[in-house]
Amino acid sequence: MNPSPAIRKIFQGVASRQQMFRMFDRHAQRPNRWEGDASPLYAGEWFEMGEAEHDYMFEILPPLWIRGSMFAMREFLTGSVTSVFFALRFDGVIRHFHGYCDLSDRETVERMRVAIIERESRPVRPMTREERLEHIWSITADDYRGYAGDRWDEAARGKRTIMLYGGAAGSTLKLLNDLTDDEIAAKLPVQLRQLPSPIAA
Repeated sequence: MNPSPAIRKIFQGVASRQQMFRMFDRHAQRPNRWEGDASPLYAGEWFEMGEAEHDYMFEILPPLWIRGSMFAMREFLTGSVTSVFFALRFDGVIRHFHGYCDLSDRETVERMRVAIIERESRPVRPMTREERLEHIWSITADDYRGYAGDRWDEAARGKRTIMLYGGAAGSTLKLLNDLTDDEIAAKLPVQLRQLPSPIAA
């Protein structure tokens, strides 16, 4: 089931507390939620949060471990995947991040840390198509996103869907990965539509 377990940024900007909690389980609507291993859905996802949100999560429970400017949550989300929080310095400013790491892989936390640093270091790189799709999924309300069910072709079943507004034609569901560039732009917040993209570069 999608998305890929590769390390990936799922939200552009600094998440509010409400957005943070929504993204902690942004795959809650997946089919057969209580069956199978959901680790590939979550492992590798990361986003930025504020200092207050970072400190709030630190104080909820005693961490599983603390390593320098990183700590891991004691409660696991699924399998061996848990939340790891990072405080990283960029241009003299400390920024805070959350990532889901599969602790069965001893190198996963360091790979996540390096990936965040590479992605957020200057010069600022444009959002990729994949990052735009993940941001759209993260900000879309549950009523307007879901997963392809039995009415879809067998090859599409289980893949993520998004509601599109077609004006007089009414609303339609479309696979997230099949959105056109124009549909992606329409779904993004106005301030992100102006960011440089690989398409426009």
